[in-house]
Amino acid sequence: MSGTAVPKANSTAAEGEGTPVSRVPHRRLTRRALLGAGVAALAAPGAPVFAAESDFSRPVRIVVVYPPGGGIDLLARNLGQRLSAEWKVPVIVDNRPGAGTTIGAAAVAKAPPDGHTLLMTDVSFAITPSLYEKLPYDPVRSFAPISLINLVADVLVVHPDVPARDTKELIDLARRKPGSVSYASAGIGTLNHLAPDMLRAMTGIQVLHVPYNGALAALNDVIAGREQFYIGALNSTLPHIRSGRLRALAVTGARRSPLLPDVPTIAESAVPGYDVAAWYGMLAPAHTPAAMVERISRDLARLLREPAFAQTVESDGNEIVASSPSDFSAFIDSEIAKWGKAAAEATSAARR
Repeated sequence: MSGTAVPKANSTAAEGEGTPVSRVPHRRLTRRALLGAGVAALAAPGAPVFAAESDFSRPVRIVVVYPPGGGIDLLARNLGQRLSAEWKVPVIVDNRPGAGTTIGAAAVAKAPPDGHTLLMTDVSFAITPSLYEKLPYDPVRSFAPISLINLVADVLVVHPDVPARDTKELIDLARRKPGSVSYASAGIGTLNHLAPDMLRAMTGIQVLHVPYNGALAALNDVIAGREQFYIGALNSTLPHIRSGRLRALAVTGARRSPLLPDVPTIAESAVPGYDVAAWYGMLAPAHTPAAMVERISRDLARLLREPAFAQTVESDGNEIVASSPSDFSAFIDSEIAKWGKAAAEATSAARR
C-alpha cells in the first residue's frame, strides 16, 4: 500500500487552507459542447458583434501558477517577449503561486474575458479537481482553452544501490519485499506522487509513499539513498543521471526521450498502457471571443515552431505540441478523468 492518505478539505483552495480529498466533481457538460455552444452563440442572429475582437489594446498579463525561476516561468517569460513584439503591447508575467496552483487559476477565471489576461498552467490544473472538495472556479466552465504548449518528459530513477536495472526488476523487487520499497514525492497529490501510485495500481505491488515539502527535497533524499525511487522531470534529474548519482530505468510518456534514447518507456519495458506526462498549457477566461482565442493559439504555434525557439524548449527534454483550442479542450477532459481515477485509487490504497 502507498502509506499515505488523501485527507478531506475543509475550505476552498483559494484560501490556501484546503487539503486534498479523493473526489471528482460531476461534470454534466464537456468542453467540446461548451466551445460549440460559444461559437454558435457568436454566429446566432441578433448576437452582439464585437469590433476588432482579436486586437490588443493594452498590456497583456500572463498569470503563472508557480514562483519565478522554474521551467514554466522561464518559458512564459520567453514567450512573453516574443508575443509582445508580435502584438505591439507589453506582455507581463504575473506569478501567482499557492494553494496547489489554484490561486493563479482563480485570478484568471475572474478576469475580464477580453484576451488581455491569460493563464499559464501545468498538469496540476487537471489534478486539482480531484484533490479539493471546493474550487473557486470550474475547470470546465470558467476557462477557454487556447493551446497545449508542450509535453514535459518525466523519468523513473533509482538510487544506484537499488538492485534494479530496469522497471521490471524494480517491480519484482517490490513484489519480493512488499512495503519495503519507498518512493519520494513533492507532496500528496503531486504528479510525482500519483505517477508512481499509478504504477502501483497497474502492477499490484505494495510500495511506500514518502511525501516531502517540494520536489528538490524529495530528489535530494533519493540521491542520498534514503528513498529508493522517484519519478520526476527529466531536466532536474538528468545532471544526476549523467553523474551516476541516479540510475534511469525508464521514461514515463508514450515515446522515448531524445535526451535518453537508450532508456525505454515504462510501457514498452514493463507495463503496457502506462503513459504519464507533465505538460504546460495556456487558457483564457471563459467567454473570451473566439477570434481572440484563435489568434493567440495561432501566434503561439508559430512562435513555438520557430527553429531557434523550438531547440531551446526541446533541449530540456520537452516535446512541443502547440495544439489547437479544440484539441487542448479534449486533452484537458481526458487528463481530468485520468487523474481523478488515479487520486481515487491512491486514497483507496492508503486506507487498506
